[in-house]
Amino acid sequence: MVMTSVTDGPVTPGTGWPVATTIRDALYDRIPMAAAELALLETRPFLRLDRIQQLGFVSRVWPGAKHTRYEHSLGVFYLTRLAVAHLRTTPGGAPVTDDDARTICAAALLHDIGHYPFSHAIEELGSPILSHEEVGRGVIEGPEIGPVLRSAWDVDPARVAAIVAPAGRDLPPVDRLLRGILSGPLDMDKLDYLPRDARACNVPYGGVDTARLIDSLTITGTPDGTTRVGIAQKGVSPLHSLINARQEMFDNVYWHHTNRACMAMLLRAVQEALLAGTMAPADLTGHDDASLLALLGQPGMPAETRRLTRALAERRIHKRAVEISARAFELYARLGNLFFDPAARREVERRLTTGLGEITGEAVPPEAILIDVPKPERWRTDVWVRFGRPPVGFAELMPWREVVGLEDADFKRYEEHRRLIRIVAASQYRESVTRHWERLVMPLLGGAF
Repeated sequence: MVMTSVTDGPVTPGTGWPVATTIRDALYDRIPMAAAELALLETRPFLRLDRIQQLGFVSRVWPGAKHTRYEHSLGVFYLTRLAVAHLRTTPGGAPVTDDDARTICAAALLHDIGHYPFSHAIEELGSPILSHEEVGRGVIEGPEIGPVLRSAWDVDPARVAAIVAPAGRDLPPVDRLLRGILSGPLDMDKLDYLPRDARACNVPYGGVDTARLIDSLTITGTPDGTTRVGIAQKGVSPLHSLINARQEMFDNVYWHHTNRACMAMLLRAVQEALLAGTMAPADLTGHDDASLLALLGQPGMPAETRRLTRALAERRIHKRAVEISARAFELYARLGNLFFDPAARREVERRLTTGLGEITGEAVPPEAILIDVPKPERWRTDVWVRFGRPPVGFAELMPWREVVGLEDADFKRYEEHRRLIRIVAASQYRESVTRHWERLVMPLLGGAF
């Protein structure tokens, strides 16, 4: 039965359901929860998120960063409820119905329900590995989540799933509007994970004026005829802080060399298991961090997979041997293209180990040298700003980029200068790779990669 908003006691923002209990959160202190919302938290797929660290291997560098996808999902849900409650009070928010509010709040709580263990490393393998959003689509419409959404929330699981994972589908206008709260330039996902990750790592980055940014949200028509979530004038600076926080966290935390080396090791371990047929892509979706490592360490797995898994478990992490910047133009571009072709990257890695063996005269394991290519990030700032009393020279409605004089290309340029491609090696081979890297790598530039 759907919970009614008619109550004499406190109600949750956004949905207006009676508060059943309160969860204490590291960022927001008290998150009031209704019975329907708790019903989702108690499902097996959602409980799995409590065994998946939000930042994967970052805790190898910052031991306190052991917060989970469970905590993050609660945070995104909490912020989404606040954002929806605020938007419904704005002039353009009247068309957002109770059903719409419940749907986007459910999507926020379940946006990471299909996430793989250890953050995003496994997704970098590409096809046939599905994105975590596509995996989540199946979970949301599946036998454990779907019935709860229908009976307790009175929402359509397929609609919730489509907001989480549109995958090229043409969403109805109201759902495109709602999705902007969850995924976009100023979404609640970033607004939670950046401060949460920064707090867990105890670093001075990730600071955002969350309350002011949410309070500035508005629904506005745009010159292209669409209706979108935008901001009022007071949100201009907080949005800039959000973008800067994201850059700083990538620069200092997400791209940290130890975290990235661990991700490269896990990626190659899973890749070998998939190629050997000892694991199928579908086998990855129900695991948590610990159970995946246990699976990869089983005797039936390929030797390379087992060696890499054991090294990860014992903290014998590959070391930086060579770092390549964007100023090494051709080399950076050629190696960077390997992100989009994991099979070619594996072949290059194996040729590097073969070459090192020939140079040193000793047998080198084929997984001893790995190439880490961080995913090229998208920097989107296509947010509209509405002014009540625009300054002279401004219009009532303007793109944020024109308000602040910055373009997406400006943020992308910073990323390209800070994002490094690394050749990492097992510690005993690090010095040899550093010494001989040009003899190893340069001949491959004329090859297939």
